[in-house]
Amino acid sequence: MLDLQRPPDPLWARGDLTILNRPTVAIVGTRRATAYAERVTRELARSLARAGACVVSGLARGVDAAAHLGALDVGGATCAVLGTGLDVVYPRGHAALQAEIASRGLVLSELEANDAAHRGSFPERNRIIAAAASLTIVVEAGVKSGALLTSNRASELGRTIAAVPGPIDVPQAQGSNNLLRDGAQVIASFADALSLLGLTAPIKLGDMPVGSGERRLWDALAEGSADLDTLATRTGLPAHEAMAAVVGLEIRGLIECALTGEIRRL
Repeated sequence: MLDLQRPPDPLWARGDLTILNRPTVAIVGTRRATAYAERVTRELARSLARAGACVVSGLARGVDAAAHLGALDVGGATCAVLGTGLDVVYPRGHAALQAEIASRGLVLSELEANDAAHRGSFPERNRIIAAAASLTIVVEAGVKSGALLTSNRASELGRTIAAVPGPIDVPQAQGSNNLLRDGAQVIASFADALSLLGLTAPIKLGDMPVGSGERRLWDALAEGSADLDTLATRTGLPAHEAMAAVVGLEIRGLIECALTGEIRRL
C-alpha cells in the first residue's frame, strides 16, 4: 500500500496479516445487488479462494458480503476493509460476519477502534481495497456506485481491472458494463478470473466420483482438447449428459470452452 499517494497511517488490523502475501483480488459491487450478482459473486469468490487467492472487499451489503461469504464457504482467505473502526459494526446485520472474518481472515481499518463512519470514510476505505489487490473485479455496479471509485483508484495504481457482464437494461449493471466498454477485462467465466491472477483451479478428484459424468469427461480430456460431439463419443455419454458435465466442470473452473467449440482442460 506504500504506492498510495496517501498511505494509511496507521493501519489497524485484526486477524492474520500473512494472508495478504497470497495472490490478492478485490471483488466489489453494488449494495443493491441482484440475485444473479450475489450468486455469481459467491461462486467467483469460492473459485478464487479454492485456488489460493485472498479475496478483499468492503463488508457492505450485496456484492461485498457475497464475496466474503464465498471465500469463507471453502475455508479460504478473505480480508474486509472497513469504513469504521475495528470495534464498530456497520452494517449492524454483519456483526457475525465481521467477527468470523476477524477470526478466520483479516479485518483492516485506518480509523481508531471506536470511530463511526463519517463523510468520506467509505471512499477513503476504497483506496485501501484497491491498493491491497493486484486485480479488482467489479461484479455489478451502477453509474454512481462506490465500486467504480475502487476501480478508478486501482486503475490509477496500475492494477488490473475486470468486470462481469450484466444485462443492459438493469441499472445496477450500467457502471460495470461501462467499464467493459471502456476496456476492462471481461470475466465471462470463473476461469477468466483465475487466469488474470495466474492461478489454476485445484483439482479434487474426490469431488468427481469414478463413473460420474464429470469424471468421465475430465478423463476423456486427457486425450486432448475436443468438441462436445467428440467428447460424447469418447465418454459414451448421451449428448445432454456430456453437456451437463461440461457445465459442471466449467463452473469448477477446471475447463475452458473456446469460441470455436473446443473444450480443454485448464
